[in-house]
Amino acid sequence: MDEDSRCTLGVDSQYVEVAAEVFSLLSDPTRIRLVLALRGTELSVNHLAELVGKSPTAVSQHLAKLRWGRVVTTRQDGNRVFYRLVDEHARTLVAEAVRHAERSLEPRTAHERAGVGCPR
Repeated sequence: MDEDSRCTLGVDSQYVEVAAEVFSLLSDPTRIRLVLALRGTELSVNHLAELVGKSPTAVSQHLAKLRWGRVVTTRQDGNRVFYRLVDEHARTLVAEAVRHAERSLEPRTAHERAGVGCPR
């Protein structure tokens, strides 16, 4: 680990409060599902609403918060708006949180029991 990483990850890091805001933003199950749905792709509000089982209005409100937090960004195509992750950091955070939850509830993950790896 280089010196810059140690400073950033120290207990006195100036980024701790912002990190807490990111965790707060991602603490909603619908937002976690939205981040999972957007891994490697971009989708419209209606498509996301179908995937997460929520109304387009509710999904739009969650996406607005994720956009405010710079987790997602948009691309306009005519009158349609497509959402995508800004970068892979949120995807990684959410994936690791879900894996942590799985491990805390199961002695061995389903993938370990089946002998296969889960794509990251």
